[in-house]
Amino acid sequence: MFKKKWTNSVLALSIASGMLLAGCSGGDEKASTPKDSGGNSDEPVKITFWDENASPERTPLWEEVIKQFEESNPTIDVEYVGIPNKSAKSKYDAAIAANDTPDVGSVQTTWLPEFAIRDALLPLDEYFSKSELKDKINSNAIDINKKITQDGKLYGIPYAQNLDTIWIRTDWFEEAGVKEPETFDEFFTAVEKMTDKENGRYGYTIRGGAGGSFQLQRLMFAYSGLDYFAEDGTVNINDPKHVEFVEKYLSYYEKYTPKSDITNGYKEMIAGFDTGVVAMVHHNVGSYGEHKKSLEEGTFKTIPLPKTEDGKYVAEGGNAVNVAVFKKTEHPDAAWKFVEFVNSVEAQSLWNESTGQIPTNADVLDDEWVQNAQHIKVAFEVYENPDTKLYEPPFYLPDYRSILDNIVDPGIQQVMSKEKSAQEFLDEWAKAIEDSKTKYDETFNK
Repeated sequence: MFKKKWTNSVLALSIASGMLLAGCSGGDEKASTPKDSGGNSDEPVKITFWDENASPERTPLWEEVIKQFEESNPTIDVEYVGIPNKSAKSKYDAAIAANDTPDVGSVQTTWLPEFAIRDALLPLDEYFSKSELKDKINSNAIDINKKITQDGKLYGIPYAQNLDTIWIRTDWFEEAGVKEPETFDEFFTAVEKMTDKENGRYGYTIRGGAGGSFQLQRLMFAYSGLDYFAEDGTVNINDPKHVEFVEKYLSYYEKYTPKSDITNGYKEMIAGFDTGVVAMVHHNVGSYGEHKKSLEEGTFKTIPLPKTEDGKYVAEGGNAVNVAVFKKTEHPDAAWKFVEFVNSVEAQSLWNESTGQIPTNADVLDDEWVQNAQHIKVAFEVYENPDTKLYEPPFYLPDYRSILDNIVDPGIQQVMSKEKSAQEFLDEWAKAIEDSKTKYDETFNK
């Protein structure tokens, strides 16, 4: 009963827009699937795969992965459905509510706990324990995926990891004689010095639209070095150090960043960097493929997020993307075969070299491209630094992601437009997390 009530409350935050999107999405719904179980028989089956971040750069990669899989598994036909990142969560929400989920999907880590509680995903523990993957896939990423679900089961296999970094125009920095920032003071100084409005250049771009909550949260904790929760269990979101940071960071809007930043989502933010409008953009290593296509080699690179005052890197644990099997599939064995292939050496190498993300299959780490990739070296410099601190957001809260999407994203815009103070915004964010945690603890007797 409690579980049902919780699920309904989560849905209330997101399902309305999801249903609307589903109704407008037209012909990209999944095709009907044969009734045969597939996977271990010779009878042909069709499975549907949903990509949660379709783009002109990534869709061809998935199509190549699927082509290779089908060549190795001629009885399994995979139908690709690409969903723009901006509407992916709503699309999944609507599909779960309508019992019309795909067989397999690319799923962000923050979605796993909610989807599991809504009984939408198939536990993969047994499949994984019998697979060669169990000794290959990054064990920390697997442990986090289990840790954040209410029942401790494995619902997603991470095929790529990420790390937030700052991409910079090295040629502009050299021309201006500005030091590449290592601390937050140097970061703010660089934003100011690299701004040249007369020539249409800005020092930085703020993600004020969809998904801005991710960047802001990761910068806040990189600045403060705090844990997500204090020792007494209260959330640190509205800690004075975070208020101090948000006040200064968002005050740079329009002074040193483009006016359009207030509605910038991922594509607009990256386009600002790749078309020569901004000198720096905060994004993970996974945008490497897009920068590489637009900018000349040697004119850009990535650097870690600035260090805390006491010289430590801080990164968010669980920053990965996964493949998951949905419980309604009529072909679980065929679906698992596809999951295994996505995480094979050949598929992970193809995907991660092209996108710039970090492989999770240990055998891929020996590839020459991994050894020579500047952005991957930066990721390992941070992850392997003994002083690096990984903070853990409460991914296990089923409405964690809904809070980011429905409270934090619009709150950032309200502070940027001066409709709300940083303190008011962070107090609302903190209350939403604390209310959710209280409800979770009461529901599951924590």
